[in-house]
Amino acid sequence: MRRRQFIGYIASAMATAPRILSAEAKNRPIVLGIFPRRNIKITYKLFTPLVKYLSFRLDRKVVLETTKSFQEFWGNVQQKNYDIVHFNQYHYIVSRKLYNYQVIAANKELDSSTIAGSIIVRKDSGISTVSGLKGKTILFGGSRRAMQSYIGATWLLRNAGLQAGDYIEKFSINPPNTIISTYFKRADAAGSGDSIMYLDNVRNRIDINELKILAQTKQMTHLPWAVNDDLSMALREKIQVILTTLNSHAEGKAILKSAHLSDILLATDSDFDEHRKIITDVYGADLGISTL
Repeated sequence: MRRRQFIGYIASAMATAPRILSAEAKNRPIVLGIFPRRNIKITYKLFTPLVKYLSFRLDRKVVLETTKSFQEFWGNVQQKNYDIVHFNQYHYIVSRKLYNYQVIAANKELDSSTIAGSIIVRKDSGISTVSGLKGKTILFGGSRRAMQSYIGATWLLRNAGLQAGDYIEKFSINPPNTIISTYFKRADAAGSGDSIMYLDNVRNRIDINELKILAQTKQMTHLPWAVNDDLSMALREKIQVILTTLNSHAEGKAILKSAHLSDILLATDSDFDEHRKIITDVYGADLGISTL
């Protein structure tokens, strides 16, 4: 009798354990990770209203996290520390392949749903072609995982016949700093997204009329938003709806304005196929994964 009671108790405990764990998981804060495209203070200022709104709509605490460096940020992606993540197209493509992050949306900024990798120089630099950068110092933003600032810019250099070693490669902490440094003649050229120099934190510090885009890639889908596949499908879909309908009401429009976004649009994996082609041209079939 006691043995049957003990077995029944164990069976009951095992049956309720998943429900207990599920309830605990539901109460766990949702972590929104934003890549270090800007410095930490600006990132928190821009996206705090969105985090508060997500918390309200999901009836669940949402916390915002960012990092000082791209390397630290990527480590968090690898560990799947983010439930919702906003990052560049290279981050998404590799995280999709290795960790099964699911894209749900993409930015619209300055009324454009696309962005291009570019090389920017001073108008008085005397540099008129990409091949003219041979022997020059080029400053790239972030790291070799930066989609527009490094991968797109490097693709432009390769297409102009310049290989590694033909120019001096240096890195700045983020894309805006590459443009600011180039303006102050600390580098001959900047690798950056074509829209970065129009951001307020750049325009407020330098006269962008002194700069020009030397070359740029084709326009491609803007920066993505993705979700951890550990989240339930219902929760993923709810997050997607919240983000992609912000522009349909006054509160949402204020949140977008705070984040310096025109809108957040629906996106699917195939929207990033053009990025995959450029990444493959620069890094090969393994997308540079072996060097991460």
